[in-house]
Amino acid sequence: MKRPVRFLRFSFLIFLFSLAASVLPPSFFGAEEDLYAEKRKAMVEKDLKGRGIKDMKVLDVMGRIPRHLLVPGSQRGKAYADHPLPIGEGQTISQPYVVALMTEALRLKPSDRVLEIGTGSGYQAAVLADMVKEVYTIEIRKSLAETAGKKLKEMGYRNVEVRFGDGYFGWEEKAPFDAIMITAAANHIPPVLIAQLKEGGRLILPLGSTVFHQTLTLVNKEKGELKVEQMGPVAFVPMVGEAEKKK
Repeated sequence: MKRPVRFLRFSFLIFLFSLAASVLPPSFFGAEEDLYAEKRKAMVEKDLKGRGIKDMKVLDVMGRIPRHLLVPGSQRGKAYADHPLPIGEGQTISQPYVVALMTEALRLKPSDRVLEIGTGSGYQAAVLADMVKEVYTIEIRKSLAETAGKKLKEMGYRNVEVRFGDGYFGWEEKAPFDAIMITAAANHIPPVLIAQLKEGGRLILPLGSTVFHQTLTLVNKEKGELKVEQMGPVAFVPMVGEAEKKK
């Protein structure tokens, strides 16, 4: 029986690939990953250490997490550049320095349970998950919540739960939390989130009413009162949903 020419060509291509795999060193196929690893190392040295990030755990974690897997394919070449990147639906992934700054400010412990408002790409949740016991993250845009949840599972994260919903109301059944991070701008701190924060807990958010220009604000809950520290100007996309009604 005569085999189709197309089948023979396909078989020949498989033979060539197998031959190449047996001759070329493994490093040839890992060249792309090696390139990303070098970019991560440069990011940590220049954009994190170089700008004052001192928490060794934060530096170690961000030096390991493959950020390029959590951005759209068209943005992978820019994944380790120190600026925000679009991830769809008008949203962005924060620049690495801001991710590191916000994470460091929360003074996280391995036993902590953390709530994140604004899952986005899932990168910040991955950073948190490598540092604490449990991470609960809420995303108001369904497509982003589903994509981030799928990617985080594929990357092996088992201590992260992703919920599609309005983060303004927090996650009552999982409260209280040792720390809360809001990665979208609001002109006030949602009272529900303050109630879900443990005594001695920390909350950080971009606070301000001006679109894309806010003040990074750290809040410590002590004896039922809030101690507020302003950390400098930042630019985040605005919080939507219930937060929009409170303006």
